[in-house]
Amino acid sequence: MKRFRLLTTLSALSAGAGFCAGVKYETHGKGQNEQGETESRNCRYYIPLPTVSAAAPTNVDFPSFSNTVFPTPTPPSNRISEIMKYGFPSLDQIKSYDNFVLSYDRRNRTAHWVFEHIKPEHVSGKNETDRDQSSFQEDYSIHPYFRSTNYDYKASGYDRGHLAAAANHKHSQHAMDQTFTLSNISPQVGRGFNRDAWNNLERFVRGVAKMNRNVYVCTGPLYLPKREADGKLYVNLYPVIGPNNVAVPTHFFKVVAVENFHGEFELMSFVMPNEVIPDSVPIKNFMVPVEAIERAGGILLFDKIPKKRFTVINGQRV
Repeated sequence: MKRFRLLTTLSALSAGAGFCAGVKYETHGKGQNEQGETESRNCRYYIPLPTVSAAAPTNVDFPSFSNTVFPTPTPPSNRISEIMKYGFPSLDQIKSYDNFVLSYDRRNRTAHWVFEHIKPEHVSGKNETDRDQSSFQEDYSIHPYFRSTNYDYKASGYDRGHLAAAANHKHSQHAMDQTFTLSNISPQVGRGFNRDAWNNLERFVRGVAKMNRNVYVCTGPLYLPKREADGKLYVNLYPVIGPNNVAVPTHFFKVVAVENFHGEFELMSFVMPNEVIPDSVPIKNFMVPVEAIERAGGILLFDKIPKKRFTVINGQRV
């Protein structure tokens, strides 16, 4: 019954709730290029790829900073182990909060990835939390040289986009407040993406979480190469914002492992371009093989869950 409800929800939201997709990740019509890499036809960006590294330029003056660094309070270790039960995607600059864990990218001034464990009670409508009481704050556990500030986003043309969504943590005002820490934030196109397509994907995940025992979510930015007129792939075509040169990702990924009340697992993996997305294509067109995300992001996802335990992957029964 739970399996049927999950598929029904995915189909219904794809058709009628404004989920968007582009032809960049069409699951049909794929071929191989001369190097034998799988890529979608009519695609400007290419995955799977080797690990991407993107340096932020440093050709502007930095404002003066205080050298005071305030450590982030560490939540109980048993909660961290519960969130990260099925493996860390990578081990660089790990930071833990009450209800999510992230790996911070000091070069790009945003996270490599953010990991959440969502239970039905975390997204219940019965909780008395208020998003308007939260405010965006610098992450003072990060050295001033490497952290983003609210000033970086001011007049940048980009939203302060959550990686761990605020509404995934409605069970506690403090937990929700922590999602507004700028280490959990990345520059996102506003209308047409952060406030629309990406928001709809987050809502879909919460809908899944309400119907299942456990939902594990890994979210993060990608900096994907783009093929230019000379036929070569370039990865240096993304902007940076603010005096700290916060990198603007070309894409974002979200990988969801769902454990239902029978102990069965389903895996869903999405990549969305960080741009205005039309309302006409279903969410399933954003699905890509999880291996493509792992290669592009230089991470491993849910490697402690044996592959044979996944009964469904991206809507296809295994």
